Amino acid sequence: MQRLCSPTAFLLLCLVQLNAVPAADVPPNIVVILADDMGYGDVQALNTDSSIPTPHLNALAASGMTFSDAHSPSAVCTPTRYGLLTGRYCWRSRLKRGVLGGYSPPLIEPGRETVADMLKSAGYQTGAVGKWHLGMTLPMKSGADTDGSQWAGDPGVDFAGVITNSPIHHGFDQYFGVSASLDMAPYVYIRNDRFTKVPTIQQKAVKFPHFVRSGPRSDDFIIDEVLDRITEEAVSFIQSAAVTEDPFFLYVPLTGPHKPTQPHERFRGSTELGEYGDFIVQVDWTVGQISDALAKSGVADDTVLMFSSDNGSYMYRYDDSSRSDHVDDNSIQGFVASHHTANRDFRGTKADIWEGGHHVPFFVRWPGQAEAGSSCDTPVCLVDIFATCAELANVDYERDTAEDSCSLLPLIRQQSTSRGAPVIHHSVAGMFAIRDGRWKLVLGNGSGGRQQPKGKPFDKSWELYDMAQDETESTNVAAEHPDVVDRLHNIFQTLHDSGRSAP
Repeated sequence: MQRLCSPTAFLLLCLVQLNAVPAADVPPNIVVILADDMGYGDVQALNTDSSIPTPHLNALAASGMTFSDAHSPSAVCTPTRYGLLTGRYCWRSRLKRGVLGGYSPPLIEPGRETVADMLKSAGYQTGAVGKWHLGMTLPMKSGADTDGSQWAGDPGVDFAGVITNSPIHHGFDQYFGVSASLDMAPYVYIRNDRFTKVPTIQQKAVKFPHFVRSGPRSDDFIIDEVLDRITEEAVSFIQSAAVTEDPFFLYVPLTGPHKPTQPHERFRGSTELGEYGDFIVQVDWTVGQISDALAKSGVADDTVLMFSSDNGSYMYRYDDSSRSDHVDDNSIQGFVASHHTANRDFRGTKADIWEGGHHVPFFVRWPGQAEAGSSCDTPVCLVDIFATCAELANVDYERDTAEDSCSLLPLIRQQSTSRGAPVIHHSVAGMFAIRDGRWKLVLGNGSGGRQQPKGKPFDKSWELYDMAQDETESTNVAAEHPDVVDRLHNIFQTLHDSGRSAP
């Protein structure tokens, strides 16, 4: 006859079994902060020549892994946000070039799973705070057309109505923020599926650096206070989510340092680099506030914190030291190189297929997993955040989901030096490039963006760069390596046409 355990023995057995559950089985919280138009050279930890103090980003780099060869999936914002949230390059969607506006319809297709959808299904609390810029189905006044509004530039939105396609319809339990870039109307906050107020002000168009377009604005929407409001909402989400048992995912797409280049008054004069330099300081402070909220809530050690930017900086680089720049006149959209290099020594700016357009800062802090002060020089892409989050949460997904996303966990844990697939770059005008190891092939003959020559996509005067020797893309070596050009072109065509690039 089997002998039963005594109550004491049974209790001890239960305690042993509970303690035997490894901590790795408990998924971590995940926070993704995405700056808007912050260049690689804007972070002091990545640009020792920069005089802009970024202590919080420097600390993030020192406490985790720096991906020194990270890329946004596009050189502009809307397609990058699509790629980050879906794990799929945006050029596979209907948006082949350009960006959306503040009134645009949704870009994320019905049924397309986002990283928030995936994590929510795994038991995560999900929140988004900040700039959406992926389109929403806004409520319209009956019979409204382009002339149906009292507000200039407004198509006739019913600001008291319900938004039927917003972030909360794409996996986020809660959302607070703005529909698009901070220079795009409507200038009214959105919470979940409603505008928080009805606009009462006609915002006039303003030139750079405080660049905004005309459109309706609510009386609580103060341009230089928006980043503070986003910070407050992000901190509040962390404080509320941290006291519950379920892990949380927080996506914080910031509105700065994108135009309007308008830091809050308390940051003005914090650098000698004009309003842009002061704005970088405020963005860094924002990162510090979110990081501090994790620490004060007692969840910093249980949280993977990622920081990056949606593309490179819009500030031009001037090599002529005698010319005037943003230091001399805030209305000038560029720096003499001796003052500041927002995109470090990379060629081009935001929107370009060259490195300045999409080579972005990327830090991952994960206590106990990402070695403090470590670095990875493998080319990676922000589309990889989806697969990385899925592996963190131990979630499998279908083959027709996140088709271009590769998990970064083997790189973070220093178990591998390979992403597993080449990275495909894309410019604002639809120029492609493919990066495989040291080689980068531009499938066109120009920037495909803002810098001259802009060129044309797929013009056969292609550009090949050896990035191991020439990260400034100063020497086109296509003529010397026709075999590499052919190989990369064939790989690109296969990945482009097959509908996926991830293994």
